[in-house]
Amino acid sequence: MPALSHSRAAQVAYQDLLRLHLEETASELIGSVEERVRNGRCYLYDRFRIGTEMKSRYLGEGTPELRARLARAAELRAGAGARRAGMTRLARILRAEGFIATDRDTGSLLLAFARAGVFRLGGTLVGTAAYALYQGELGVRFDSDELAQTGDIDFASFERLSVALGDRVEENPGDILQALKFDPVPGMPDRQVWKWRQNRGEALVEFLTPAFGDETVKPLPALGVSAQALNYLNYLIADPIPAIALYRSGVLVQIPRPERFAIHKLIVADRRRGGADQAKARKDRGQAAFLIGVLAQDRPDDLAEALAEAQARGPRWRQRIGASLSRMPDTAAILRDLA
Repeated sequence: MPALSHSRAAQVAYQDLLRLHLEETASELIGSVEERVRNGRCYLYDRFRIGTEMKSRYLGEGTPELRARLARAAELRAGAGARRAGMTRLARILRAEGFIATDRDTGSLLLAFARAGVFRLGGTLVGTAAYALYQGELGVRFDSDELAQTGDIDFASFERLSVALGDRVEENPGDILQALKFDPVPGMPDRQVWKWRQNRGEALVEFLTPAFGDETVKPLPALGVSAQALNYLNYLIADPIPAIALYRSGVLVQIPRPERFAIHKLIVADRRRGGADQAKARKDRGQAAFLIGVLAQDRPDDLAEALAEAQARGPRWRQRIGASLSRMPDTAAILRDLA
C-alpha cells in the first residue's frame, strides 16, 4: 500500500517552520564570520570579542545556504518577534494537520541539547527518534504504532570532526542528562561513559561514532562525551540534514539523509543476532521498507545513488544488504527496478 501523504498545507508549513528555525540560528551571529579550511572543507565561525579576549564559536560548514543566512543576520535579528510568533503559528498548524509530536521527555532532551550546541557541533540524531522526523522531510504520514519508541535515543558524530572544530558545547550533555533524571551507565572494562539510563523509565541515551575497524569507545571533545564506535556508521551520518522535532514551537536538530538511513537499516538488520535482537531486526527492515517505498516514488535518483555508494564500499557491505533483501522480496524488487 502506498504511503499516505500529509496535505500540501502541512508540507508547506513544515518547510516554513524549518526555514524560520534556520534563520533564528543565523540571527544569533555576534561578531564577524571567520572561515577555516580543513581537509578540503570550509567551516564557518562567529569570531567576537569578550573583554580583551577573542572567542570563536562554530557555526557550520560553509554552504551557500548558510552564508546567505549569515549575510542577513542583522535583518534577521530585527525580525525576531515576528519570526517567533510565526513558529508558534506553524507548529499549531502542523499539530492540527496530524503531524505526530515528539513526546515530552524526548522533546525536553532535544531542546536542552540544541540549546547547548550538540547539533551545531556535529551531533546527529539517529535511530527511531530520527526516523520519526521523516514525516516532515518526506511529507508522509506515519502510524503511531510505527513510531513506538524502543526507549533508545541515539546521537552520533564523527570523532575527527569533533577534534577538529576547536569548540565545545555550552553545557555538558552528561550534566543535562543527570538534570533530566538519567544515570550514567559505566562502560566495561575502562569505565568510560557513553550511555545514560532514565531512572524513572525505560529511556536509554547513547552516543555513537563511526568505527573503522575495532569498535571501541572514543572521545568526542566538542560534545564533551565518550561514544561507542560502530562500523558502517560513517555512511549513515555523512552529509546530514536539518529537521524539526515538533515539540513546543519546534526544535532544530540534525538527522541522516533518508536514503542513507534506509540503506543503513538493511545493513544493521543483518548485524543483529540472537533472540532479543530479532525484534529490532524486524523493526529495522520495516523502517527500511517504508522509506524505500516512499523514496522510490519521490526521490529515486537519491535512493539509487545511496545504494550504489554502499554497495561500492566492499563485499561485506553488499553481503549484508543482500542478506536483508533476501527476506524482503517486495523491497528487493523496488531496488532492482531503480537500475
